[in-house]
Amino acid sequence: MDYRDTPEEAKFRLELREWFKHNIPANWRDITDGEGLRALAKSWHKALYADGYMGLNWPKEYGGQGLSPSFDAILNDEAGRAEAPRLPGMVNYLGRAIFTYGTEEQKLLFLPTLLSGEVQWCQGFSEPGAGSDLASLRTRADLQGDHYVVNGQKMWTSGALQADWCLLLARTDSGAAKHKGISCLLTPLDAPGITVNPIVLHSGEPETAEVFFDDVHIPVTQRIGEPGAGWRIAMTTVSYERGASDTGSISVLRRQLRELEQIAHQKGLLNDLNTRMKLARAHVDIEALSLNVAQQLSSRLAGRDPGPEGSVGKLLWSKAAQYTMHVALDVLGADALTGNAPRWLAEYFTSRPVSVYGGSSQIQKNILARMLDMPR
Repeated sequence: MDYRDTPEEAKFRLELREWFKHNIPANWRDITDGEGLRALAKSWHKALYADGYMGLNWPKEYGGQGLSPSFDAILNDEAGRAEAPRLPGMVNYLGRAIFTYGTEEQKLLFLPTLLSGEVQWCQGFSEPGAGSDLASLRTRADLQGDHYVVNGQKMWTSGALQADWCLLLARTDSGAAKHKGISCLLTPLDAPGITVNPIVLHSGEPETAEVFFDDVHIPVTQRIGEPGAGWRIAMTTVSYERGASDTGSISVLRRQLRELEQIAHQKGLLNDLNTRMKLARAHVDIEALSLNVAQQLSSRLAGRDPGPEGSVGKLLWSKAAQYTMHVALDVLGADALTGNAPRWLAEYFTSRPVSVYGGSSQIQKNILARMLDMPR
């Protein structure tokens, strides 16, 4: 791997760095209420899109810039350097499913507004009893003429309260093997029979939701891929969802670590060897993740789509995110419960499910074990 920027990438990096200087929302970290955070995410998304920084490696015909995946990695790097808000992550991996498996009509209809943020999406995969074991899902979609009738429940559906559409997995063939009887439907969340209930998390905000489907009619024209292709579509989606570069996670981790180093300096903790060692280990974890992302990007540049080896990246991401937040509580001490520090406590709790969503760490290790032909 060659980690140096090409002349084109170096030019893009400098332009992006200058753009961040003038476009990051002022005092964005002071926004803590759910409604304010949602408004910030939407306005930030639209600002990035307006100046051509969304969909950098999407095909131009669907609203993207047609650049190599390395440009998304540069965007991630510079967002972290500039201490910018979190980059919109869901766009990359949900969009990937649509422009990989959708018809030309579906791509032209759905992708431009997904990219611009005009239409919000969520991912309807997990269910009670079918989280990491996604193939066990029980939501049914029964074919009746030119439409499917959907019944069932989805759980932990992030963004469902604000979403207009859902990338929905449902079982369309109960007689097939459990991995082969699943299809993927593009589903409007305002369709009759859909109920979205908020799930209030540690922050006190309804950051995720459960979604109920009661005789919901979805036209066959809104299925992407062939009947029974849902598992393959889901694996493509989660391959990108597990990538820290695609989700914007590295920029967040780097920003958090820099802030922690500043706090430790202000508190005089950098004179303590134990604190310095913890900060150093967090730095190493984040750099290990960054190098893994560079390796995966190199594979993509060589024309290979993400595969099971993405599980390594997901494990490194979980480790780096959770350890960095452990260090945060060590650095803050009792201050984590007072003043401005509760934001850090919230971020600590936000780091806990990283090792669960997108496939738990145990599932990732099982995937790697199968790749390595290890005994069951």
